[in-house]
Amino acid sequence: MDKKIFFYLIILILLSGIVGCEKVNTAKLDVNKEIVLQFTEAVNNHNYDELDNLVAADFVRHCQATPEVKITSLKEFKKFAKMYSESFPDMKGSVKMMVAEGDFVAAYATFTGTQKGPMGPLPASDKKMESKTIGIFLLEKKKIKELWIEWDNLAILTQLGHFPPPVPKAE
Repeated sequence: MDKKIFFYLIILILLSGIVGCEKVNTAKLDVNKEIVLQFTEAVNNHNYDELDNLVAADFVRHCQATPEVKITSLKEFKKFAKMYSESFPDMKGSVKMMVAEGDFVAAYATFTGTQKGPMGPLPASDKKMESKTIGIFLLEKKKIKELWIEWDNLAILTQLGHFPPPVPKAE
């Protein structure tokens, strides 16, 4: 075989392998994004049993906005999500955009809800809030393994009437 033809044949084989890998990676990214969307829908619909199919048992949630809330398992996350839905029974997350790379999916979402129950030490305000939220999900074996999530607490507290805090009455 001519060396030139052999060289082109090798290049063609290598390029077809690269193109094939790109399709596989794109498919994996699409699956990961779909899992994040299904997670959002399960939480929106208070379908906590569905989370078993989407979230790893040893799931970890990281959040600077609520540093006192430690979540290191699916069981703890379900408990937290149920408690949050008691505060905001009409809560709804709406993913606006997602970007995926490797095992990570970044999502920009809007969360809305009316505070009908207490939120930690804060009493129900019966006021609505809308929060712009950013989450970064790490997926492993088609399940969400970790979540880094952030939002603007000050904006939420202001909308709910909890900020600025009430001035104590003089006695």
